Amino acid sequence: MLFTNTKRGNFAKDPAVVRFQGHYYLYYTIKLADNPTKIGIGIAVSDDLDHWCDVAEIPLTQECEQKGIGAPGAIVLDDAVHLFYQSYGSWQTDAICHAVSKDGIHFDKHPENPVFRPTNDWCVGRAIDADVCLFGGKLYLYFATRDHQMVVQKVGCAWADPASDFSRAAWHQAMPQSVLVPELRWEGECIEAPATVEHDGRVYMFYGGAYNCKPQQIGCAVSDDGVFFARLFTEPFLPNGSKGAWNACESGHPYVFRDDDGRVHLFYQGSNDMGKTWYLSRCEIGFDDHGIPYVLSEIGT
Repeated sequence: MLFTNTKRGNFAKDPAVVRFQGHYYLYYTIKLADNPTKIGIGIAVSDDLDHWCDVAEIPLTQECEQKGIGAPGAIVLDDAVHLFYQSYGSWQTDAICHAVSKDGIHFDKHPENPVFRPTNDWCVGRAIDADVCLFGGKLYLYFATRDHQMVVQKVGCAWADPASDFSRAAWHQAMPQSVLVPELRWEGECIEAPATVEHDGRVYMFYGGAYNCKPQQIGCAVSDDGVFFARLFTEPFLPNGSKGAWNACESGHPYVFRDDDGRVHLFYQGSNDMGKTWYLSRCEIGFDDHGIPYVLSEIGT
């Protein structure tokens, strides 16, 4: 699988995938046709995870969306697709929005959007790169934010009752500090794009380390409670490709998807021209007897 939006200059970033009503739905960041300086969210559908057909885009209809939207996270709850995505272009004040769909394509947006931003006592108050995970009876929301100097990107955590309406009042900050910050040499000044999956009673978080094309590479951490995370590796779990490869400049912005058959797929973005074009791919991952994830196979690389 190497997927991109050929109509938008070979640009496809920030994947999120669900299985819904017998099909796979891919939500991803695109350039807008009428203004390529803005981004939006495209929708593609597949029956096999390898061959994708673009079917729709999410229109920008709310005031907070007028500069753009992107970086979706998705989950199926009560036979509906819930999309959590960020506003774009407002820098320190970008925040997380919510929309819900009964068919995977047409979404009703929450009237309170944006529905979540963190308090600004431990960060600048920004929230992007949403990901959600059901764990311990709570829906955990993981997001990227920055320090007050807008230099260091880090990951925070909030939670809501999965039976709630996901309004602003439904969200509770897990703690007034980050759950993961850049510490390793290869992570530079950035930990972003948290991508979580529950496995054997633990939450595994795959993440993008370093800013785009520095290169960004994918790391992994694990938590027993969904809040406090410890890295599993000191080197990237999934590094960027070699010179000339489709992902020579980056293997980044992961998304983890567990299929109905139990198989776990790691979707991610890549570039080989310093971000002029972007493609999406995936690999299948497994877990050994000690709960350590590993790459089973890379698809279409």
